[in-house]
Amino acid sequence: MNEFLESSTYIDWAEPKVEAKARELTGSNTSDIAIAKSCFEWVRDEIKHSHDFGLNPVTAKASEVLRERTGYCYAKSHLLAALLRANRIPAGLCYQRLSVEGDGSPYCIHGLNAVFLKEYGWYRIDPRGNKEGVDAQFLPPTEILAFSTSLDEEYLDEEIYKSPLPSVIEALTLNKTEQEVWEHLPDF
Repeated sequence: MNEFLESSTYIDWAEPKVEAKARELTGSNTSDIAIAKSCFEWVRDEIKHSHDFGLNPVTAKASEVLRERTGYCYAKSHLLAALLRANRIPAGLCYQRLSVEGDGSPYCIHGLNAVFLKEYGWYRIDPRGNKEGVDAQFLPPTEILAFSTSLDEEYLDEEIYKSPLPSVIEALTLNKTEQEVWEHLPDF
């Protein structure tokens, strides 16, 4: 589990402002479930999804997402993993392959998280941000993600990654605007 607790370039929980936000979100909670729910709901509800709101700059590191209060799903998942790891709760990154428009090609990957809860084991959560037609929730053991897969080419990757996929980092670092990221969404 140690690899799912590490601070890294993009899940930089050891950055003082990330660590401080993690402590703030813990409050008086002592259970991993209560702390994970608090962190999840804060990222889901308080960090704006870059494309939904047309916001720049493009963020990738957890500390950037916290500072700018915006990020694509991938970046939001980096921040959630950082907040959980700062609270000594193992957290990883997960991905779904989805149709961009919901009706076939082109496809992209969507970023979300997995958190290890002592009572349930690995549990997937999606901090993307709710909007009409999207209602991700934290109700263990039931996983309620932002999107379901329905087309043959769509799927939920079962792997739990300790670090972001290279294609995700490329999309978030090579593209300079929210619109450029949207035009170059990563895929497996």
